[in-house]
Amino acid sequence: MKQTVLLYPGAGVGHVVPMAELAKVFLSHGFDVTMVIFPLPFKSLALGASQVEQIAAANPSISFHVLPAIAAPDFAGSGKHPFLLMLQMLRQYNDELERFLRSIVPRRRLHSLVIDMFCVDAVDVAAKLGVPVYTFVPCGASPLAVLAQLPALLAGRQTGLKELGDTPLEFLGVPPVPASHLIAEMLVHPEEEMCKTMASIFERGMDTRGVLVNTFESLESRAVQAFRDPRCVPGKVLPPIYCVGPLVGNGARDGESTERHECLAWLDAQPERSVVFLCFGSMGTFSEEQLMEIATGLDKSGQRFLWVLRMPANINDPKRLLEKQCELDLDALLPEGFLERTKDRGLVVKSWAPQVDVLNHPATGAFVTHCGWNSMIEGIMAGVPMLCWPLYAEQKMNKIFMTEDMGIGMEMEGYMTGFIKAEEVEAKIRLVMESDEGRELMTRVVARKKEAEAALEVGGSSYAAFVRFLADVENLGEQLELVQ
Repeated sequence: MKQTVLLYPGAGVGHVVPMAELAKVFLSHGFDVTMVIFPLPFKSLALGASQVEQIAAANPSISFHVLPAIAAPDFAGSGKHPFLLMLQMLRQYNDELERFLRSIVPRRRLHSLVIDMFCVDAVDVAAKLGVPVYTFVPCGASPLAVLAQLPALLAGRQTGLKELGDTPLEFLGVPPVPASHLIAEMLVHPEEEMCKTMASIFERGMDTRGVLVNTFESLESRAVQAFRDPRCVPGKVLPPIYCVGPLVGNGARDGESTERHECLAWLDAQPERSVVFLCFGSMGTFSEEQLMEIATGLDKSGQRFLWVLRMPANINDPKRLLEKQCELDLDALLPEGFLERTKDRGLVVKSWAPQVDVLNHPATGAFVTHCGWNSMIEGIMAGVPMLCWPLYAEQKMNKIFMTEDMGIGMEMEGYMTGFIKAEEVEAKIRLVMESDEGRELMTRVVARKKEAEAALEVGGSSYAAFVRFLADVENLGEQLELVQ
């Protein structure tokens, strides 16, 4: 009898997309896969409302089950952070999730439930029904190692970590991390609701039967080893960590779009490795002043560029996640004459571009990125050197790992002030595209790309980790049957 795996992704493009890639790995090993989706009460590009529909259309082998909609919290009118309201809503969906799990009969057809790191309340449903539950972490082992160790650090504090400023903090498995580079919501007073909630999520996420991570072991070997060290979280035996990545799509080859994006035709006409690609994720927005600085830096650099530009917004305002994207007026946002002056060597794309296809295009020579984990992994798989401009979430930590541990990126100075000057944009773009230092960076990234490809091959570390995960689930199933 063919078994079914249930995947339960969180909201957001950065969570849905890698879980869809994980689904393909399960399919390749002979499992049926159903992605369980909770409906969002609003349409948001940043939170992947349309992305799920695109993924479903492109992957007919994956079943999609949308849970019946329930009454949603008042996201627009509430004074609470949208993230807290989203978690509240997820808890309320537990009854519908349980109802769906019970509908899968016989019970042994259900192989496992794999939940997103933010869907931890589903652990209660799995425990109630005796379903093996595992956590999927779309970020890497290094940020996860920090997040796993943070609750213990916060537990003994009477004040928030924010007051430590740039003081380096020591965590097992990673380079020293300045306190200022932790997730912003974890820097407030430990008793504040946001901080307590986040700490609880990171603790509970490590209470499942195991953790699947979107990385490959040689990229983050120190961090992976840390989870096996009893000093990592004193007094707690952590579950096994399975490095099953990199989980990256094939762009247009995955059927994401029937029409080829205009920017790819433009890239076709550019020389090999000559274009700097600037893209800052589904939630990466800047002020109008910062957009002006980026444009000026690009203009003065003299380099070819492809820039994905979103509507200006305050990156620190959580309510921006709820907003629909308005039509961009590029002439109003960019310096006078910029588009005309750079029309022969630059292209500005509104809101979205097929990132995997762009990164893998022969013309792409560098990637200015917000250091989101998916983007970083896609950059490695394309063998493209990266300029690091972290914005939010765990991205400032990722920047440290990318520049200090992995050797795949260079820092854009000024990111901690929230404003990077045109001179820095120009200088770093020239450095990565024209200098020996840039060529050395390219060599290191290409070496990482080869490591990643080897990890995914039959017998490679990520392939072996996934096979080990399947064997562990099977052994656990046998134990549960004996108990019953």
